[in-house]
Amino acid sequence: MRRVQKVAIIGAGMGGLALANALKARNIDVKIHEQAEELTQVGAGIQLTPNAVKVLRGLGLDHRLKEFGFVPQAIMGLDGRSGKTVFRTPLAGACEELYDAPYVHIHRGDLQTILRDPLLDSMISLGKHCVDVRNESDCAVAAFSDGSSIEADLIVGADGIRSAARKSLFGADAPRFTNNICWRSVVPFENGPDYDLVGPYNSIWFGPNGHVVTYYVRGGKAVNIIACLESTDWQEESWHVRSTKEELANAYDGWHPKLQKIFARADEVYKWGLFDRDPMESWTRDRVTLLGDAAHPMLPYLSQGAAMAMEDALVLARMVGQQQDDLDAALRAYETIRIPRATRVQLSSREQGKKNHLTSPVARFVRDVEYRIRNLINPQASGLKAGWVYEYDAGSVGEPVPAL
Repeated sequence: MRRVQKVAIIGAGMGGLALANALKARNIDVKIHEQAEELTQVGAGIQLTPNAVKVLRGLGLDHRLKEFGFVPQAIMGLDGRSGKTVFRTPLAGACEELYDAPYVHIHRGDLQTILRDPLLDSMISLGKHCVDVRNESDCAVAAFSDGSSIEADLIVGADGIRSAARKSLFGADAPRFTNNICWRSVVPFENGPDYDLVGPYNSIWFGPNGHVVTYYVRGGKAVNIIACLESTDWQEESWHVRSTKEELANAYDGWHPKLQKIFARADEVYKWGLFDRDPMESWTRDRVTLLGDAAHPMLPYLSQGAAMAMEDALVLARMVGQQQDDLDAALRAYETIRIPRATRVQLSSREQGKKNHLTSPVARFVRDVEYRIRNLINPQASGLKAGWVYEYDAGSVGEPVPAL
């Protein structure tokens, strides 16, 4: 049996930062190696669904959501052109009662701050672009583009959809472009919420060939826009490709006037292509494993990308902490607990995207009638029907798998 004393994490995204916090709490030596030269507050909004909030609770950090978050009243499904309500799923109060945690909107940079603050500077090494990960007889090794390398008892690839760790372990397989592009923008509302323009909701505007999501972040001082549209044009899988509010508005010509008014207020607009991979049967090779998008990239239609990475992190840290003297058993337990759930969420997100983008008027009519009927019977069973996602608690689910 192999003991875990030193863990190296490749990537300082939400999953990598969460894992470092969880391992630190268990007094396990851990260090993050991140390719960026500095951790800047890039990105857009994140929907912290109750399962993600429970991860922060497990890390002892959920109290900080009061500083940065916005609690929406409901998920609103709306017709993208007429603005008519298709469904309304209550959130504020309902999530605490049903799932033991709130639903919170937050800016990615603020979540990064929450996860970064408890870590010592010495725990994060910046400017480290990983190019290879390999197993040796008594350790795992990661090599970087500057010629340096590190050794650890366990290396965790948390380096995103184009993961170098994944490529090293499982070979090159390019992610698949989904024929969807997205625009994102964070629109300032310096004077606080304007509920006549943007209600206190997570609003999903459905339309043929695409959808738009709007919601408040930063305590109501900004509105996050995510706008997805089907396109055969390839776009970079990057959050840093510049677009314009004019391009965004033109892409949604004919959609509801409120959306056009929100687009007109945008200062900075970015776009990127949505890429996907099929689920994996295993994430681990010997002393190296994967988490988050490196293992199971998520399309954004259930808002679970960051949540799944954070869940992975907490479960992996728990398994390593519980079986620190037996790395093989810890990693086996991690995969047994996480792969079925991550796979289900991954595939369910794909299916939700298809529902969001229906083009046939008949199919959209049938979908909307079903939503409305379910909403009358049970609002939690309408819309995204994601209660099974939200009820999960990564801090308590699963037990270690006994050694063979």
